[in-house]
Amino acid sequence: MKIDRRNLLLGGAATAAVLPFATAARAQAKEVVIGVIYPLSGASAQIGVDAQKAFQTAAELINNKYDYDLPLARGEGLPGLGGAKIRLVFADHQADPQKGRAEAERLITQEKVCAIVGTYQSAVAVTVSQICERYQVPFLSADNSSPSLHRRGLKYYFRAAPHDEMFSQAMFDFFDALKKKGQKIETLALFHEDTIFGTDSANAQLKLAQERGYKVAADIKYRANSPSLTAEVQQLKAANADVLMPSSYTTDGILLIRTMGELGYKAKNIVAQDAGFSEKALYDAVGDKIPGVISRGSFSIDLAQKRPMVGKINDMYKEKSGKDFNDYSSRQFMGLIVMADAINRAKSTDGEKIREALVATDMPGEQTIMPWARVKFDDMGQNTFADPVLLQYVDGKFVTIFPEQAKVAEAIWPMP
Repeated sequence: MKIDRRNLLLGGAATAAVLPFATAARAQAKEVVIGVIYPLSGASAQIGVDAQKAFQTAAELINNKYDYDLPLARGEGLPGLGGAKIRLVFADHQADPQKGRAEAERLITQEKVCAIVGTYQSAVAVTVSQICERYQVPFLSADNSSPSLHRRGLKYYFRAAPHDEMFSQAMFDFFDALKKKGQKIETLALFHEDTIFGTDSANAQLKLAQERGYKVAADIKYRANSPSLTAEVQQLKAANADVLMPSSYTTDGILLIRTMGELGYKAKNIVAQDAGFSEKALYDAVGDKIPGVISRGSFSIDLAQKRPMVGKINDMYKEKSGKDFNDYSSRQFMGLIVMADAINRAKSTDGEKIREALVATDMPGEQTIMPWARVKFDDMGQNTFADPVLLQYVDGKFVTIFPEQAKVAEAIWPMP
């Protein structure tokens, strides 16, 4: 076992300094090494930087003692493995699925990780999860939302957070509720990038629109990271739907809103599939152009009003990142908590034993920082108890407006 001499100094035991090195090494709890794979360079680098802080916050809670009703928070390390501490190894997939594939293999074969968590882009999750399946290493899809990911028959794939069919269902439930109150919502415009994220999102929304009786006035697919969206925005303007529903990452979302302004198109309402529309960078750039925009999510800082622990953990994250938790960083945080909890219950770093522990997971929602009923995986590795919320951007911050049991404010509709 490789020993980090810095950990010996940080252990706090005065006697360790005079013991022979081998004796001191045996006294140290072993490490549990987990791979974390995100875009740390390129257009999505800020996502990766924020993710690092979220995972480091979770590791700090696991490795030290805190009085929070959160799995593993009240002790130090993993009691099931003799107090072993979590060590994270970060890898940069650069938003490239093939780079993700190579980095996942490196983490497993060279860094000897016992599990991997990732990856932001769903297209990267496809290749990373395939490598994990080959090596029988559990992969927890912390923040990927494409529904098809958990339907590929993989044994080592797990997702604690909602997917886009669940998110889209919440959107259409919201539309239905507004219609019952007399609001006019008849036509929708779908706007989505051409990777698995955008395609799966649009397919879910098309299906729900047909089932619920909404007309899709425009269904526009565009090339991800396109240098221009002029033609696409002209089509949106011509359709003039009651609701614009974008599925776009940050840079595309910023370009969309700027192009809308240049072409004089003001959407009546925007209900976004998260992604870029949950990111501070988008609102710093164009937030003044979209007051009242609504985005789906799986986290709400409002939950701190009912569960003070959420606010305290958010403060820990904010101290590291300078930001509050958002929909992505909260899911990343919980991804490591769920994985570490399973490793602890497995009492092993063996992939099959960790997989079995993940299958047996049943974590009450009150022991998370999310508004979920619980974390319990179905036979495809999907947590079906991850209840989504809808958030509205009002006066420079998001407030929860749906569903009824979670909301703290009424929706402003139509957008101001």
